[in-house]
Amino acid sequence: MTQFIEPVLNHAIPLRFVGYGMVQDRLQAGIGDEPLECGQIWTLSPGGQDEHAGLFRLEVTEGPGSGVRVLNNPVPPAFKESIRCAEQNLYARAPQLVGDRDPRAHEFSVQLRGFDAAKSGAKTSVACLIALASALLRKSVRGGLIVVGEVTLGGTIEPIHNAVTLAEQAVEKGAKSLLLPVACRRQLFDLSDDMATKLDIEFYQDARDALLKALTE
Repeated sequence: MTQFIEPVLNHAIPLRFVGYGMVQDRLQAGIGDEPLECGQIWTLSPGGQDEHAGLFRLEVTEGPGSGVRVLNNPVPPAFKESIRCAEQNLYARAPQLVGDRDPRAHEFSVQLRGFDAAKSGAKTSVACLIALASALLRKSVRGGLIVVGEVTLGGTIEPIHNAVTLAEQAVEKGAKSLLLPVACRRQLFDLSDDMATKLDIEFYQDARDALLKALTE
């Protein structure tokens, strides 16, 4: 079961502050193309009625225990729903996603870091699922990649209606590749030629396909 807790109030605070500054410095120079540490991933939230699309970085660590703990305090309600969907998909489809590893025998700690005005982390469950699997498998996500998408509790990939905006933001943030649900393909006919030449756009059919395309070889 997903738990939502306050961050540890000791030496972790200055360490996290330094790490956050390092990530901010890196972002100013672009996301870069070096593979991330296991359990880390860049994602774009498509936003909603009250929020524009925004860039987030997910950081997941795993250890002995069980369940998923979100370290953000407070936890944005929309992100709470995304991480819940990711967790349940990981449990339900573990053989297809992580082979013989048992995710229920591990505890995952998750932190959401925002880099724009957007704070909700809405509709990011595909990236959440990849980050959880990356931490468990100890395989890194490809460098320069941003993953977009939401998977429901039943495993269905939800539609995205602003794929062109997300592709333009990915270029602005210095991404090399953007991984989107295949249903977005026709929307991207409206992407300008200039933007299309600056970004490698890939598509996935389902969560397993997204995971295989996101991880390094």
